[in-house]
Amino acid sequence: MASSTVFAVTSRRMGMGSARSATNSVTATVTATVVTAIGSSVRCVSSATNVLSNSSNSAMHPNYSIDSIKPPKYWGKPEDAEEDPNYYHRKPVSSAHAIDLTSTPPKLSAKDSAAISPNGTVVHGRYGELKMASASGVPLEYLALLHPAAEAASALRQLNIDVGADVSDGEKKTGSGTLLIYGATQAAGLAALQLASSANIAVLGVVDGTHSSQHEFVDEIKNITLEPGTVLPEETACIKTLFRELVHGCTNGDAASNMTSYDASTFLRDFRENVLDYVKYYPESQLSSNPADYEFDGKEKDRQHHKANITAYLSQFDKGAPEIDPVIFKESFTVEQYAIFKNKFHRQTTAVISGDGENSMEKFSPADIVRDMALSPESIASELPAAGKEGGEYVPYEFTPLTNCLQNGVEVEVGGPVLGAVVNVTADLSVAVEAVAKGKTLREKAEALQFLTDGQKNAYAGFSSVVGAAKEAGKPVVVVGGTLPNFPSVEPSPEDVEEALSAMALSDNESQSRLNYFLQIYRASDYPVYADYAIHRAMEPLAGPRQIVVTK
Repeated sequence: MASSTVFAVTSRRMGMGSARSATNSVTATVTATVVTAIGSSVRCVSSATNVLSNSSNSAMHPNYSIDSIKPPKYWGKPEDAEEDPNYYHRKPVSSAHAIDLTSTPPKLSAKDSAAISPNGTVVHGRYGELKMASASGVPLEYLALLHPAAEAASALRQLNIDVGADVSDGEKKTGSGTLLIYGATQAAGLAALQLASSANIAVLGVVDGTHSSQHEFVDEIKNITLEPGTVLPEETACIKTLFRELVHGCTNGDAASNMTSYDASTFLRDFRENVLDYVKYYPESQLSSNPADYEFDGKEKDRQHHKANITAYLSQFDKGAPEIDPVIFKESFTVEQYAIFKNKFHRQTTAVISGDGENSMEKFSPADIVRDMALSPESIASELPAAGKEGGEYVPYEFTPLTNCLQNGVEVEVGGPVLGAVVNVTADLSVAVEAVAKGKTLREKAEALQFLTDGQKNAYAGFSSVVGAAKEAGKPVVVVGGTLPNFPSVEPSPEDVEEALSAMALSDNESQSRLNYFLQIYRASDYPVYADYAIHRAMEPLAGPRQIVVTK
């Protein structure tokens, strides 16, 4: 087949009678011969391709390697760019300072500061050289706030709260007690809040007036506290009744089953009064609809049929309540009868709503049922066989006069008893407490309050709510961040400093520490004017909730 095809093509070309045709004839003949020779061994084109594409086993030329072909120049490593002569290299930070607002004028604090010495150790302005094992995992900016953190640890130690060991998130559960804090967003107050929360202590904190308007920040602090603890603005704590209710809900749990005012006799008395008022207002002789509302308003020829028609129409409405003897009703309609009536009413309303015609009574008159039960009391064993027994049908939030079933089936966290109060001194609070303390009589104290600003009055009111709740529980009040007349302050010990460093340290396998601060850092090492600007910002009336730290 291959040979004939080639010769057929060759015959056409030879017919042209040219030298080119002769050349093609020779080529065709050779081709035909080659094709004929390999035709017996090559059966298809694919087979021939496979045979001819086999790789050679000969050795590779020694000059041929992976590096024989060089990559383009733009693939190579770029040359080092020339540095911009205006580029500024940041200076290394060697110290961190808090702002001392108690000095006149305010300045960078020398005591609340931390610096790196030439030999690599950390020296604190108040506590001297710190142990490298304790301070190695603490940021230098945090060390400027070491004193407030140590004060918080000391305050909790005085309140017999053990904060030495952290509890994992899976094991965090309150119940050991409740701590009250005023100034929960200040440096020492925030430290006390976090240390107490890490020890499974519920915290009810009050945010002072300088930070209470920072709603996002207040919500962030709420997320730090453990349930049922929370933080609330100072304006809420000024309402002493409301704050007392919050303390009660935090310490005892906010479950409805703990309601102390659950009294079945009160519910029964109210029900009796309502029934008698209903009977008096809707007597049996009066229909539920007033016939006077259906006066004749038609043609005169239809007037003679109006009375018969309106009587038949009004007969479909329910009649009023039958007369009930108040004395018999009070004596025979007990709590058990009230529970039976409620069960009947519940069954009827459920059948009507669900369209259950079998369990629905065609004529259901509550007043008639109550009258019949008052005259002939029914047995609770036949109507409510599971009443008062354990294991009965549980319906969340069901009202029954027999037992308290108001709980919702969800475990409610209980903070536990009040352990004490921690008060972080603020500028407004210091002025208010000192002014009131100077008064000897109640009148003098009241007059001193009248001359205070609104912010100072609110600070004193919120402070009084916290202190009053602690004293009501018979627990002490500890002051941090300053001093207040007639209240004890703390003096951190070396153990408290070590505890603060341990809480602020960040381990290798941890993403956060037990004690964290919200900082606003001004790097005066690069721009010295930032130090003056940081002092200016700290002196503002509403400087913001973040702690200002200056690095040099």
